Amino acid sequence: MPINNTEERIPVSVDLDSTLESEKIIGKSHPNKNRILFITILSFIIAVLISFIAKFLINLIHLITNIFFYGEFSIANISPAGNDLGLWVIAIPVIGGLVVGLLVLYGSKGIRGHGIPEAMEQILTNKSRISPALTYLKPIASAIAIGTGGPFGAEGPIISTGGALGSTMGQVMKITSNERKILLAAGAAAGMSAIFGTPIAAIFLAIELLLFEFSPRSIIPVATACITGAAGHQLLFETAPFFEMEFVAIPSHGALALYSLLGIIIGILSVGVSKSIYWIEDMFEKLPLHLMWWPALGGIAVGIIGYFAPKTLGVGYGNITDLLTGSLSLQVVFALCILKFLSWAIALGSGTAGGTLAPLMIIGGATGSLLGSLFAYLFPELGISLPLAALLGMGAMFSGASRAVLTSIVFFVETTGEANALLPLLAACLTSYLVSFVFMKNTIMTEKIERRGVRVPDSYESDSLGKVRVQDVIKTNSFVLSEDSTIAEAREWLHEHQEYKSNYFIISSEKGEYRGILSSSSLFGGHHLDDAPVRSLVRRKNISISKNDNLRTAVKRMAVENIDVLPVTEQKNGSEHIIGVVGYQDVISTYKEEMEENIEQDPNISLKRKTLKILLQGKKLMTKK
Repeated sequence: MPINNTEERIPVSVDLDSTLESEKIIGKSHPNKNRILFITILSFIIAVLISFIAKFLINLIHLITNIFFYGEFSIANISPAGNDLGLWVIAIPVIGGLVVGLLVLYGSKGIRGHGIPEAMEQILTNKSRISPALTYLKPIASAIAIGTGGPFGAEGPIISTGGALGSTMGQVMKITSNERKILLAAGAAAGMSAIFGTPIAAIFLAIELLLFEFSPRSIIPVATACITGAAGHQLLFETAPFFEMEFVAIPSHGALALYSLLGIIIGILSVGVSKSIYWIEDMFEKLPLHLMWWPALGGIAVGIIGYFAPKTLGVGYGNITDLLTGSLSLQVVFALCILKFLSWAIALGSGTAGGTLAPLMIIGGATGSLLGSLFAYLFPELGISLPLAALLGMGAMFSGASRAVLTSIVFFVETTGEANALLPLLAACLTSYLVSFVFMKNTIMTEKIERRGVRVPDSYESDSLGKVRVQDVIKTNSFVLSEDSTIAEAREWLHEHQEYKSNYFIISSEKGEYRGILSSSSLFGGHHLDDAPVRSLVRRKNISISKNDNLRTAVKRMAVENIDVLPVTEQKNGSEHIIGVVGYQDVISTYKEEMEENIEQDPNISLKRKTLKILLQGKKLMTKK
């Protein structure tokens, strides 16, 4: 006969380590520390390699710039803005675009774009597998595009290259797809840290745009890579802050309010900038030409604009420094804002290779400087700082366009070394982020892959399954079958009691000892003897869970064993005794409760008029006393 033997008992946690190891399951709350150490060592190696690749990329950009604009074989850091080529300058970006187009045609389409969206797509759809060819094709194509006047930053290509290197090493080694994702993020973040010397901002970049998680298994390897990349920056580049600017004084309350308004305005601008990039890309898609010709067409626009405004050519890190020191006239700042945007938007929309951070910084910094000049004119008593306004414009533009708000704030503190800029950066970046969140569905980083049907996580919420223990949802009055019942008896009883219909049944002894799990298909199979005991049908090994485990562990166990119910057991007198049952419906109920917590808006303290009267009367009585 079927029995019910799951009354409340004193919970005793069962040691499930051996079971987890045999099933190759690593619980989220108990990470494998040896694996973390192994991935951390790999991340360190990747960061060392990417530091030297970053130096090579910068030198290659300098070399190509010197050859094409000055006819010199040199790696000296010189801007293409000082060239004296006249109209011939228009041809140089076109040549660069043609070479990039050939690399796209005969190399890989993956070199197109600014790198981060492509890395995100591989993480979300391809188990972090990036073609190894991108490890060398991406930096070469980017160096050619930027060295021939492309208005991009070097950070995007090196971030993409670092991600490709991490992914490649992850494909060579025997590791999981999640560990490969960590190596990809570690390589990308190390690349950013190696270029700018910003390890903390690089960590936030990995979390906000690549990892979509914050856990020991990911943060330890990524942080190690970022620290190593920063050390590589100091060894191979310089130890001073990447961008020099004058001392930032603590702003007044009035100035801080205006800086917040600046963030709102640039947040609106960032929405327009992001949408325009993909509008231009859509226009290129309609051209009756093979995509290998598009970078050359974009190069024509870059060359023409560069002829009239040479400062728009190349990386433009010098322009950023000029904005942060306030050494540019308003006319130059205005021209730089408009023309740099046009040059960059057309070139990026054409599908060439290059980064977005430096152009966004220049456009945002120029806009911030213009707004700062306006605020200083209207409110001279508030002490508006033009260099600080430019810095806030840079941060707000990147925060609004990418919605990597923490990365934006920390990055500009690290690159300038100005701690007093932290509070105004927080105000400007957060308000820009808010505007972007309200008015723009996707970001400049996610629009491309969202169009391909790839859903990008936009929030990092606590794991409800990891928070809830099995004992909080256990059913102690659940139905189990006696091992001594015959197959005929079990079938007959279940036929009469349809409310106990299930895909799996838990088998127990008369004393409540756990004997195994039996599938419904096996019980009702036509080739069994009716008088055979139910225990003769049990073929599966004992699968159970402890009362003190969490629901995430339960879900993993169900998924591995392909069952929808688990017995909850405890050890007693050397054997497992059933104390309850947990099923997939309990998991659904947990999610439902969490959803209701986010939807229900009932107040806990009522402020209705009747309640206020009672409170007032009570106060009056107390006064009389």
